Amino acid sequence: MSTGKVWLVGAGPGDAGLFTIKGMETLQQAEVVVYDSLVGQEILSRIPESARCINVGKRASHHTMPQEQINQVLVEEAKKGHRVVRLKGGDPFLFGRGGEELELLVKEGIPYEVVPGVTSPIAVPAYNGIPVTHRDFTSSVHIITGHKKQGAAYDIDFNALVHTKGTLVFLMGVSALSDICQSLLQAGMDQDMPAAILQKGTTAGQKRIVATVSTLEEEVKKQGIETPAIIVVGKVCALAKEFAWHEKLPLSGYKVMVTRPRDLISSMASRLRLLGAEVLELPAIRTEPLKDQTLLYKALKAVDTYQWVVFTSPTGVRIFFEELLKSATDIRKLAHLKVAAIGKGTKKALEEKGFFADYMPEVFDGEALGRGLCELCEGTEKILLPRAKMCNQEILAELAKKPGILVDDISIYDTFYETRDLLDRKKEFETGSIDCAVFTSASTVRGFKEATPGLDYTKVRAACIGRQTQAEAAALGMETYMAREASIDSLLTLVIELKGKTACK
Repeated sequence: MSTGKVWLVGAGPGDAGLFTIKGMETLQQAEVVVYDSLVGQEILSRIPESARCINVGKRASHHTMPQEQINQVLVEEAKKGHRVVRLKGGDPFLFGRGGEELELLVKEGIPYEVVPGVTSPIAVPAYNGIPVTHRDFTSSVHIITGHKKQGAAYDIDFNALVHTKGTLVFLMGVSALSDICQSLLQAGMDQDMPAAILQKGTTAGQKRIVATVSTLEEEVKKQGIETPAIIVVGKVCALAKEFAWHEKLPLSGYKVMVTRPRDLISSMASRLRLLGAEVLELPAIRTEPLKDQTLLYKALKAVDTYQWVVFTSPTGVRIFFEELLKSATDIRKLAHLKVAAIGKGTKKALEEKGFFADYMPEVFDGEALGRGLCELCEGTEKILLPRAKMCNQEILAELAKKPGILVDDISIYDTFYETRDLLDRKKEFETGSIDCAVFTSASTVRGFKEATPGLDYTKVRAACIGRQTQAEAAALGMETYMAREASIDSLLTLVIELKGKTACK
């Protein structure tokens, strides 16, 4: 077997939007992922299902695996011929010990690449309205590790730091806050120099305490702080109140879980992030075309006998047209058909294929779709209904009420529940870390159940896209809320209302 390769990839400070494009592309090709505790949860949820994951921990004073052993793991996995991604919080070369890992890779002749990451000493102050440089205050920034061995003195020239008159950013220094502030004061720093401590920057847990070098420790004792956090010292800290922007976003400080099929990119998630939410995407289900499409191919050969083709999901649209191509059916044979879509997402998927829906119900569910088709059909009409193997029967129940309607209900894809996950979602919900779960279909609720065995579902506040989805969530005991309309826009509005606690159950 040929030697594999190692990529040292910086995952950024936490917000998935700050993960670089190259980093994401590299991660998606990984066969083995060796990751740190400081890698953001949003990034962990992007690791491909096919990749084998190795958690090496590495948070101050808490090491799942010694650095020397981590170095060896990278070499061993690469020698097996694997594509190995060493995923690190922030940037690999800024107190990430990336250089140490490269030393052994070079010695062993292992090919490697480095993908830099957005680093917390720049990004976290920025998310808190603190520019680390400003021509009216300072022209330099200095990044220092605040970590030191217990009982040992700092190997830092604090006099030199004070004389730079630059912004000072201390990483991993929360436990040594008192020592840092006292050392700066002893080195001659003005006791009224603005200083800040910034907790969990770029995530929903973001918190800022601004004081002075002489009072910051006291304020932290009063207000409390959690790790990870960074300490910023310099005149620019005084700008935080004026320049703060992230906390003004509608969903800042709100942590949302969005369930989706693995093969679909969630537009809901991206829009929530734009509004300031921290979003964890749970690929609750996976969809795959059925291997045996005999019934669909038979229907396509006789497509001229149908008057309608009805779609109940964007996935159904995608797979139908993929199988249409495989069956060597000329798409022009569909020209006579009327097309129905259950909702806006399905309608959009059809339009991307060049088809415009002749009918879409005002209420986006199977019952309304069936009822509307009954009103539109006159005399004997034949309907082709390509959809999921596991599906709601409400549309069939409604269509059965109208004599003369013939339905070929054909399964073209199957749904599988995803259970592999790197996050303890049970703990996240039970500790109140996740504020809200968003469900876009009844099947994603079922997938969520499979992925969270043992969870007390009464701890879950569920924002549901429609009646059937809400019923599925309520049956588990969740605190459920339903969007006024079964659309992404309406569901987004619901989440904003939930944050403000104004939604009606």
